[in-house]
Amino acid sequence: MAAQDVTRVARLRQWHRTHQLAFDAAVAVVVFVAILCGAVAGPHGPHGAHFPRFGARELTATTVVLAALACGALVLRRRLPRTVLAATGALTIVELVAQSDDPRAPVAGAAVIALFTVASRTDRPTTWRIGALTCVVLTAAAMLFGHRAWYAQENLAIFAWTGMAAAAGDAVRSRRAYVDAIRERAERAERTREEEARRRVAEERLRIARELHDVVAHHIALVNVQAGVASHVMDNRPDQAKQALAHVREASRSALEELRATVGLLRQSDDPTAPTEPAPGLGVLDQLVDGFVRAGLPVALDLPPGPQPALPASVDLTAYRVVQEALTNVRKHAGDGARATVRILRTEGALTVTVQDDGPGQGAVPEPGGGHGLIGMRERVQALRGTVVTGPRAAGGFQVRVTLPLGGARTGGTT
Repeated sequence: MAAQDVTRVARLRQWHRTHQLAFDAAVAVVVFVAILCGAVAGPHGPHGAHFPRFGARELTATTVVLAALACGALVLRRRLPRTVLAATGALTIVELVAQSDDPRAPVAGAAVIALFTVASRTDRPTTWRIGALTCVVLTAAAMLFGHRAWYAQENLAIFAWTGMAAAAGDAVRSRRAYVDAIRERAERAERTREEEARRRVAEERLRIARELHDVVAHHIALVNVQAGVASHVMDNRPDQAKQALAHVREASRSALEELRATVGLLRQSDDPTAPTEPAPGLGVLDQLVDGFVRAGLPVALDLPPGPQPALPASVDLTAYRVVQEALTNVRKHAGDGARATVRILRTEGALTVTVQDDGPGQGAVPEPGGGHGLIGMRERVQALRGTVVTGPRAAGGFQVRVTLPLGGARTGGTT
């Protein structure tokens, strides 16, 4: 039953919004009937009964005409609220002057409805000015033109009804403004949520693109080198060719494992316990370096002595990817005979990763169609508010130097 009532109220409100003129006409008819009833009703029934007695007073033509004019004006109260208020107020004064022997002014009911409309459709200062002016003018007219004392209850009733109409209209306007503000905030919050969702999707795309680039570029570079070696020595030194092919197989297997781990994160997006980053970190840096050494790139590893405290997971992964990308660039661009040095330095507030080479090549200058490695590296480091410095060395070769702040990051890895 409650659901039916809610549906009925919703339909009524929808009809009111789409048929406002018909609704105002219906209100005007109701007010007209109420004015006529008030004009002929006495204050008390027989023997002091506490309900009105109809027919106790005579209905005059003046009252009917003035009531018809005032209620007819109410049909336009939404389109011309102030004009309708002025018209109904003037008709009320005309009634007070024309029927000075009758202390009542039933046409004032139309002015009360008009004042309510003005108050509900304007701001508060305007409501106070117009409401005070209407109360004073109508009450003063009743006191001046009525045959009873100025403090009669009929005069005070006009003041009270007009004052309540202004207050009620202002309350309706305030509530409507409050509801509109809540609706606007809700719509703005919905737009903000959608924009935040799009931003997160874009960030996740970028993160996945960086992961896939780092994994694929590194391992494909090693596979390419070892495949070239195998092809070159296949006829003359088959043993060395078999060893190179074994390295190809191992590099491809590592690439598949890391790709599986990266794609697995996407499959586990609904699992609250699923990891948010792939596993590699500085704890397996020796395995990464060993892969490059087997591919023919001598790498010297300089790590802090002794056991080190755990690194934040994001810093640990970023440092690993920086070393991986830098060594891949060395292998691809530094030329034959180049040597690389990886140096990890940890202080109280930052982790510094330096990768140098002494090759005669062009360092990290990208080949045609490439060039996303250093871009992805900078994006990773800047996401952690770190710094990246790349460029040729004075003694020859190329250097990549990355500084990652450690303060406030989430701990989850080891060195």
